[in-house]
Parts: sequence; C-alpha cells; structure tokens
Amino acid sequence: MTIKVLLADDQALVRAGFRSLLRRARDIEVVGEATTGEEAVRAAKALRPDVILMDIRMPVLDGLEATELITSDPALTCTRVIILTTFESDEHIFAALQAGASGFLTKEVEPVELRQAITAVAAGDALLSPSVTRRVIEQFAHRPVLTGSSGHRLEPLTEREREVARLLATGLSNEEIAQRLFISPLTAKTHIARAITKLGVRDRVQLVILAYETGLIQPGSGSHP
Repeated sequence: MTIKVLLADDQALVRAGFRSLLRRARDIEVVGEATTGEEAVRAAKALRPDVILMDIRMPVLDGLEATELITSDPALTCTRVIILTTFESDEHIFAALQAGASGFLTKEVEPVELRQAITAVAAGDALLSPSVTRRVIEQFAHRPVLTGSSGHRLEPLTEREREVARLLATGLSNEEIAQRLFISPLTAKTHIARAITKLGVRDRVQLVILAYETGLIQPGSGSHP
C-alpha cells in the first residue's frame, strides 16, 4: 500500500528537499503541497492524504491552527499530522500534541528517520518517544487535573486496559509495559489499540493526554525514569 503524503511548508526549498527524500521510498508518494495553513486544510480535504508534514510557522494560518482544523474534521479521521519545526521546544511540542498532531520532527531529521516516522504514523502509531512523554508529563505537572465529570470518559475501559493506558502515560514502551504486566508486547499493543478505539481518541499521544486530563494518572506518580 502506498502512503499518500502532503507537504505543508511556506519555503519552496524545504518542500523540494522533503519531496526529493521521499521520492526514494517505494511505498510513499507526495500527492500535494501547500504554502500556507489555509492551503493545507483545503488540500487535506481534497486529497485525503494519509500523512501531512506540517510546518509549525506559516502565513495566513499557522501549522497548529491548521492541524486542529484537520484533526477535528470527521471526514479526515484517517489523516495524521506530523508537525515540523526548526528547533525542539517544549512549548511547541505541547501545543502540537494538543492540536491533535500524531508527533513532531525537527527539519534536521535524517532521511531514514523521516521515512520511518511517516510509515509509523500512517500505520496508526504515534511519534511519541519516552523523552517526549516525559515532557508532556512535566507540562501537566503545572496544570490542574480534570477529575469528576471527566472521569466517566474512562468507563468503557476494562481494568487491564486502564492499567496499560496508565503505564503508557508514564512513558513506557510496549515492550516495557509487557514486562511490567507479564504479557507479550503484541498483547500490550492490542490493549492500547482497544483503549484508543473505545475512547474515540486518534492515537497514543491523545490517549496519554486523556490519561492526565481524567486523573487516571497524576503527574509525578511513577513516571518512567
């Protein structure tokens, strides 16, 4: 299956560079380009790409606003967004995740990492490393936890699914969750996928955020060292 990619960046040289890198991948096809956030939203609706590489700073509508419009569109539930930035900033990371992005990359990403990231996100995984998870945790440490009425959102989950979601939110990988619960990595991945489906969130990133928003886990309550 060919992964359809949309490039959204206001710099022609950047788009050309990514297009050249992706042309070498047999299973990835660049189906369109956009120079503003507004164009990116229109192109997403018209082309229905699997993955959008979205620059965080663009004219008319910035990448974060465009991402939020795309990820909240019921017609684009299968489209994933990877935010591109020139530098790794905690503020940008958190804003991108809240906007519904499935991850982020710096523009200095290596070609192999870029292709791997696109393939992973297209498959439904999130570009969320343990280090990024810890940054999300640190952000939530300075925010009030939403409990009470928000807690009912977790009711569809089984006890095991809740436990797996909680461990995921501490920054553990599938393999580490499996070791902790004495299950296989595939089983851990299956529990995560079921939790994502039941809760109606887009991916692992949004599941982690929801775990904190609902009080399933408290910042500092056993994050992965």
